[in-house]
Amino acid sequence: MKKLTHIDEAGKAHMVDVGAKDDTERAAVARGEVKMKRATYDLVAAGNMKKGDVLTVAQIAGINGAKRTSDLIPLCHPLLLTHISVQLDLDADLPGVQITASARLRGKTGVEMEALTAVSVAALTVYDMAKAAEKTMLIQNIRLVEKRGGKSGDILNE
Repeated sequence: MKKLTHIDEAGKAHMVDVGAKDDTERAAVARGEVKMKRATYDLVAAGNMKKGDVLTVAQIAGINGAKRTSDLIPLCHPLLLTHISVQLDLDADLPGVQITASARLRGKTGVEMEALTAVSVAALTVYDMAKAAEKTMLIQNIRLVEKRGGKSGDILNE
């Protein structure tokens, strides 16, 4: 059985010491969706939400979320991201918003949590921006789709 890295010999949670690890290029991509009723989708698409431009505000929120991941998730290391992008695309077939976040850095630990946090915060912001029109939106399918670099190697999860 694999040893759990965030548990010490006494079974208590602790932050992993990554000091001895080499700096390497690391990247991650995460995705998720916000599913909504057609009427809500139409308001978002037309830019007619009372709070303003849903997609732009959610994009900025996702970027900020990635940068604050270690403040939100207790055992995550604070990272110096070299790149974070959050893309929100309207999807008429869902109907709703598809969210993709990618994060990169050169460092000792991966950026999966930053990409996942970016998607999560962007999705929550879409919900917040559109909740006046609909409170039954679904935030769904938040997942890691790609990870590159580090000891565990590359993962593609499409």
